[in-house]
Amino acid sequence: MKKPAFVWFPAIAVTAILGAAFLPLVAQTPANEFRPARTPDGQPNFMGIWQAMSTAHYDLEPHAASTGVPAGVGVIVDPADGKIPYRPEALAKRNENLRNRAKLDPFDKCYKPGTPHVVYLPFPFQIIQTPQQLTLLSEYVHNSRNIYLTRKSHYPPDSVDLWNGDSVGRFDGDAFVTDVANFNGQAWLDRSGNFASEALKVTERFRLIDADTIQYEATLEDAKTYTRPWTLRVLLYRHKEPRFRILEYECHAYTDLSLKEPKLPTVP
Repeated sequence: MKKPAFVWFPAIAVTAILGAAFLPLVAQTPANEFRPARTPDGQPNFMGIWQAMSTAHYDLEPHAASTGVPAGVGVIVDPADGKIPYRPEALAKRNENLRNRAKLDPFDKCYKPGTPHVVYLPFPFQIIQTPQQLTLLSEYVHNSRNIYLTRKSHYPPDSVDLWNGDSVGRFDGDAFVTDVANFNGQAWLDRSGNFASEALKVTERFRLIDADTIQYEATLEDAKTYTRPWTLRVLLYRHKEPRFRILEYECHAYTDLSLKEPKLPTVP
């Protein structure tokens, strides 16, 4: 009767040892990554109407609530402290912008928000995708961005400067990566005075983490303004409401008080 016990105890021990040996392998095995739907030409399909639901528009850094501004934990993931790594003179300018934002904020003047700010505005935007380009159409002041897949370089330096910059893009596996340059240096990154100069270079990364969510990252590099590159991250959510669409936000008209009683859109 003792012989079976003598046989089974080593078997249990061997099983335990093998199980322990395989645990690190299991732990190191990544979960199956989401595989997005494809367009007819094989690109990951980013088409749809999307919107950020963060407080990045108000302030990229961690901040307390104030009049008209909800509190937020910040969206900067690098550096780890969640702060933009400003040069000392640039930080002084940011603080001046913040103190005088009532009269300096470009958003209050209905200017284009720039890149990456246009992505995390509290307004929806639509992505239209072809083999040649991706176009982002924002509800805010008819703002649009064309991200070109057919060229790899930007316009020559000093030949053009743009609010949203000049965007070229490529696919990196299931991610869509952009390189943005040729800025005019007048846009703010949020409504708290955070800014960049005309020397700004932005690298964006759009990645579908499920069918209805895009993880968006932007790395900003500007030697005139920052001591090092830094990265922000927000989630973009697909609008799925029935009959949802991009409407109109005529900022200049509202600011000038030139419109009378607003008319509700007619949706068939």
